[in-house]
Amino acid sequence: MQHIKEEFHHVSCLLLKLTTLKLKMGAIEEVCSNKIFGGYQKVYSHESSELKCKMNFSIYLPPQAEGGNVKLPVIFYLSGLTCNEQNFITKSGFQRYAAEHGIIVVGPDTSPRGVKIPGDDESWDFGVSAGFYLDATQEQWSKNYRMASYVNKELYELIQQAFSNVVDPKRFGIMGHSMGGHGALVSTLRNPGLYKSVSAFAPICNPTACPWGVKAFTGYLGGEKSKWVEWDATELVKKYDGPPLTLLIDQGSADKFYIEKQLLPENLVEACRSAGVPVILNLREGYDHSYYYISTYLNEHFEFHAKILKA
Repeated sequence: MQHIKEEFHHVSCLLLKLTTLKLKMGAIEEVCSNKIFGGYQKVYSHESSELKCKMNFSIYLPPQAEGGNVKLPVIFYLSGLTCNEQNFITKSGFQRYAAEHGIIVVGPDTSPRGVKIPGDDESWDFGVSAGFYLDATQEQWSKNYRMASYVNKELYELIQQAFSNVVDPKRFGIMGHSMGGHGALVSTLRNPGLYKSVSAFAPICNPTACPWGVKAFTGYLGGEKSKWVEWDATELVKKYDGPPLTLLIDQGSADKFYIEKQLLPENLVEACRSAGVPVILNLREGYDHSYYYISTYLNEHFEFHAKILKA
């Protein structure tokens, strides 16, 4: 009789566990799944409470995640202007390195979708696909354009809950490209300890001092420049007071936007050195702003993150 009770209890616990997992996963819907380098590249959709619209995000589950009951590190990848959750997963080839290191990689979209705010699709560097990973304060944009809270709170928590059987909640890193590089740096500096490692390809390092940033910040945050510095990595690093952190910045010397002073990595390096925050700037001779460049050096970034996240 005792044996039957124990078996019944075991089955009940198993059913409860499966039901709980189903409830957790019920908030997201699988859009697609493809096997690559032994793992699975998936895209899910969900209703975002922060952005008040339906959003997609990508997640790569490396082969080490098969069967669950493991705790793997996670890297968020933030894409740049004009991008969505597809660019990085189809162009970079990162899955090879994520599989080698046993790292889960999550890629959110770059802005709210389908909210139809007047003027949101009139230019490529503001509005749709250009959320700049901040929380807008201007009335027209403040309801939906809350990409900072979406990435660093809502999606961060959603990934931990929905994939709790494979995600290590204490080992998150973040990287990004261009506008997404800005997002990765700012997300880390504004939320000390949330991300253990951070790197960026051709990031917008000093947005308060470049045309892209001035346009976006004026639109989303208004004309009061004292509010802008709270979303500028070069300004934020000057007052960083969190766990030890090393910033890895990668920049192509032939990058059109670097030459046009949209990115300004030297300003960030100077601010880091004056604040005593370790920074690495790799200037890549002849490389541009594209995924040809990113895919060339992506392995080095994964090695950098793996060393920190697996320490």
